[in-house]
Amino acid sequence: MLNPSEREIFLDRLRQLLGPAHVLTDTADTAAYLTDWRGRYRGAALAVLRPASVAEVQEVVRLSAAAAVPMVPQGGNTSLCGAATPDAGGRAVVISLGRLNRVLEVDARNNTLTLEAGCTLVQAQAAAQAAGRFFPLALASAGSCQIGGNLSTNAGGVQVLRYGNTRELTLGLQVVLPSGELWNGLRGLRKDNTGYDLKQLFIGAEGTLGIITAAVLKLYPLPQRRSTCWLALASAAQAVDLLQHAQQKFSAQLTAFELIAEAALELVLRHIPGSTRPGAASPWYVLAEFSDAEENAVADWLAEMLAAGALSDALLAANATQTQKLWALRENISEAQKCEGFSIKHDIALPLSRLAQFIAQTAPALAERFPGCRVVVFGHVGDGNLHYNLSHANAADNADLLARQSEVQAYVHDRVHALGGSISAEHGIGQLKREALRRYKSEVEMALMRSLKDSLDPAGLLNPGKVI
Repeated sequence: MLNPSEREIFLDRLRQLLGPAHVLTDTADTAAYLTDWRGRYRGAALAVLRPASVAEVQEVVRLSAAAAVPMVPQGGNTSLCGAATPDAGGRAVVISLGRLNRVLEVDARNNTLTLEAGCTLVQAQAAAQAAGRFFPLALASAGSCQIGGNLSTNAGGVQVLRYGNTRELTLGLQVVLPSGELWNGLRGLRKDNTGYDLKQLFIGAEGTLGIITAAVLKLYPLPQRRSTCWLALASAAQAVDLLQHAQQKFSAQLTAFELIAEAALELVLRHIPGSTRPGAASPWYVLAEFSDAEENAVADWLAEMLAAGALSDALLAANATQTQKLWALRENISEAQKCEGFSIKHDIALPLSRLAQFIAQTAPALAERFPGCRVVVFGHVGDGNLHYNLSHANAADNADLLARQSEVQAYVHDRVHALGGSISAEHGIGQLKREALRRYKSEVEMALMRSLKDSLDPAGLLNPGKVI
């Protein structure tokens, strides 16, 4: 740990590099950077640093490494697992990348977008659309989350079904290594079979192996029309069956297929102003989107599924306003849960063949083991990703559930693991699941991960206490 004199020398060098306005040390200035979005994790930092260029990031890393100061990279600070929050020791610097926010190139012929890591997801989507192209990553936090964070957590979102996770949308990266060296892999190639695919080391690594400063992302033709529908169903098993029918009929034109439980919708209707129920209540709903499918084809398919009893009701959005309102019901679930208060959250993935089994069997088992708990389920059923959250309907009763949080999470995760699933589908590991990871990863996997960390960051200064 730096003594007071060393601390001031270190901070003075950073002020000379970045300018005093971008080396934040006052409590009022740093508070927003030291608490995660959920308010679950609160840390402390020596300073919050706001570099404006790749060269400045490199020099910040060199200075920090020389002084043995831990570094916590941070994008839009929308992490749901505490991956971008420092610990309470106050020894680390937070490196906020929000000023690295330039769109470097839109290559419409190559269908690629090159931009810095501090660009927001909305900025990336707008740059693509301005060139008549489409960047398909879609998250509720699009206005505040940053591309660097999306890459560091391998973000998923609602269109993974058609386009894949962030990993599948990335062609090249630029990364500042823990030594301060720069790896420039900003290549817009679909085929490059020249040794190890180094970019894959840093995607999903949550800033523990390097600091992503820029990326080359895939673009697609801009959809000419979209059909959005809200479907009512009796069970999750019915939703999985309906997904198979939709994929058989529409193939890649099916771009989103979101599962929403009545309990999740009810929270949105209660807490989000302007929300209205689309049709009659049902145990389960699916919000499905089709891109460039003939509208009559979607309507005819819905009529066929209704006649066959595959769903109980269907609403096909008539215009853009109605489409937006339907998507708002899905996108505001997390915000509504935050308004409701405490919940024990799980971001899980299961094989589609076992997803309905998990849902049908786990909720009754939880109710028996943890009496009074309420399960709120929603997620990207098209790719097997569920957000599976527990709380009591009466918030005053949550203290008892919170006291048993580790037991609850282990119980859910054990069931997921037994069915061949994953304890983290798209939110990452961060601080929240670091210990749980060791429970479900093999010794070989953990040793390989540790060897990578030790090889690239032997001093352990880059985002310590996260993932491993």
